[in-house]
Amino acid sequence: MTNSITGVPMPQNEPVKEYRAGSPERQALRQALQEAKRVEKELPMVINGKPIETGKRIRVVPPHEHKHTLGYLHEGDASHVTQAIDAALAARTAWAETSWEHRASIFLKAADLIAGPYRAKLNAATMLGQSKNVYQAEIDSACELIDFLRFNVHYMTEIYSEQPYSPPGVWNRLEYRALEGFVFALTPFNFTAIAGNLPTSAALMGNVVVWKPAYTQAYAAQVIMEILQESGLPDGVINLIYVDGPEAGDVIFKHPDFAGIHFTGSTGVFQTIWKEIGNNIGTYKTYPRIVGETGGKDYILVHPTANVTEAVVAMVRGAFEYQGQKCSAASRAYIPASLWPAIQEGVKTELARQKMGSVEDFTCLFNAVIDERSFKKLAAYIDQAKADGATIVAGGNYSSEEGYFVEPTIIQVNDPKYRTMCDELFGPVLSVYVYDDEAIDDVIELIDTTSPYALTGAILAKDRYAIETLTKKLTNTAGNFYINDKPTGAVVGQQPFGGARASGTNDKAGSALNLLRWVSVRTIKETLTPPRSVDYPFMTAD
Repeated sequence: MTNSITGVPMPQNEPVKEYRAGSPERQALRQALQEAKRVEKELPMVINGKPIETGKRIRVVPPHEHKHTLGYLHEGDASHVTQAIDAALAARTAWAETSWEHRASIFLKAADLIAGPYRAKLNAATMLGQSKNVYQAEIDSACELIDFLRFNVHYMTEIYSEQPYSPPGVWNRLEYRALEGFVFALTPFNFTAIAGNLPTSAALMGNVVVWKPAYTQAYAAQVIMEILQESGLPDGVINLIYVDGPEAGDVIFKHPDFAGIHFTGSTGVFQTIWKEIGNNIGTYKTYPRIVGETGGKDYILVHPTANVTEAVVAMVRGAFEYQGQKCSAASRAYIPASLWPAIQEGVKTELARQKMGSVEDFTCLFNAVIDERSFKKLAAYIDQAKADGATIVAGGNYSSEEGYFVEPTIIQVNDPKYRTMCDELFGPVLSVYVYDDEAIDDVIELIDTTSPYALTGAILAKDRYAIETLTKKLTNTAGNFYINDKPTGAVVGQQPFGGARASGTNDKAGSALNLLRWVSVRTIKETLTPPRSVDYPFMTAD
């Protein structure tokens, strides 16, 4: 046993590979895509380190090629949720008492595995299962997940190093304990990195986890679990289940050892979960930690002094990369009348030159939306906008013949409170309201009051006085605020991510703030020279 106080490797953001024609990473990814499509894979649950196949198989398909079968996930029931909780609680003591260096080493190894031998496999799984192009997969399932794992280890050491002042004769210290119970990680389809970070960040801090990924992300989730097991994660620390949400919740939120939820998903689901936790609050051993990042109705505000080309790029990339299926994606834009003709021409020209199709065609910038439900929802909004007389500036078409394809669509509205300016669509639809240049104060009020969300927002301007004014007046409209940039693309260690209002608890994934939610602090005071008299000095006689 050593008594050294060790440091950890200083994290740096993982470089994004370019996948240019002829590059080794492009060749490796091509091969990984071919291998993935060659085999129909069984996707079992993983409870206490063991694969669990139930026989209740649900077909997993590429959203852009729904005639092809990638594999079958094995759906469980309430009994499997109980098994996962039992496995987690059985592993809790040993895991919580494992020294932080050895917990850290597991996740640092996982990061290295993703950066190296698993990079192509995990990217290919994300591309096929979630219909992401190569760049969107690379920045997500490779770089961001690697960054989460490495930076979280660094943040953990910063937290542990935060200790109180000790006056003479006293030694004060803080002990950062794991939560008393298990953490439920409920993860979304749209980011493999989020699916990996939500369970591992809690586990890194000594917690045990029941992890339920979205079924539409199960193909890549299986690879994450494979990587964690190869990294040496002990059995039972993270348990992967595929169980219907309400059925899983009925077990988890009534369990006395439920200690917290790490959530990314819809606002409606999160609010339902919060209510359920409140209804059962007397059941729990401790008050559960509730950490959630939910929806957004993210905006771009173009000031009359903005550069037109920069505005066009911010709108196209911010609204339509990954088919607008990012919590941070721009879905409403406010454009001054003086710049709208040039911006309109620019976005129409840019969208016309971009391709939409399979992720295996690397010339395509746009791919499919995630599933039939999303496809039908978006088609209905587009059809209604046409019927209501809104102007379809670009796109407006869709087809589900081969995959769930919705064209990047720009809708110009006359009413700034029209439904597509207010509702979260979560797809490649951007609504534009053109305002009089002099009415900038009215637009600020619109941005602040149109939506209950406050996740991301972007302003584009050259006038520094205007930038300062907008930054101040839009303070509460976005947890991640961008100046002269698109409202997407937060980088771990650079822009901690999260929003407030209806967008979540703003606990900032990618920072120490998030990790603090997964510890329970004990203060220890040790008196080195204890008093030996009950009397105090003031009690002496005159």
